[in-house]
Amino acid sequence: MAESNERDTVRTVAIGSDHGGFEAKEIIKTYLQTLGYRVTDVGTHSKESVDYPDFAVAVARNVASGACERGIMIDGAGIGSAMVCNKVRGIRAAMCYDLRTIVNSREHNNANVLTLGGPLHSAADVCEMVKVWLETRFAGGRHWPRINKMMAVERGHN
Repeated sequence: MAESNERDTVRTVAIGSDHGGFEAKEIIKTYLQTLGYRVTDVGTHSKESVDYPDFAVAVARNVASGACERGIMIDGAGIGSAMVCNKVRGIRAAMCYDLRTIVNSREHNNANVLTLGGPLHSAADVCEMVKVWLETRFAGGRHWPRINKMMAVERGHN
């Protein structure tokens, strides 16, 4: 069981999508607002074709800068956006596809950005996944040395 930690209490979330994830983003954004989260929508704002890296990097930078505590990026599969987000220093983006991977990404990996394939899930499923992800705390303990090693690779100390 994770220890209670004020830093684990999420209030602000950056959210973005490409055209393939636009509908899911809009559903998630509205849902999070009803739950009381402050949501920063970095776009896209329509179903018009766009390039997911532009929005993934905006989500990641909002989290890396501290402007938002967590980030959510939705594209067609979630894979490309995870790759882009993980290029931003300080980001641990996890592409998740079910509740097991959602919980693992937080408890074990302390993920600060979630990427999803919007068209791969129902509206109810993406809402549940996002809620669980935002509420799941990092377990710490035996996982800290692994997180520290992960971040050392980013700093070039591998």
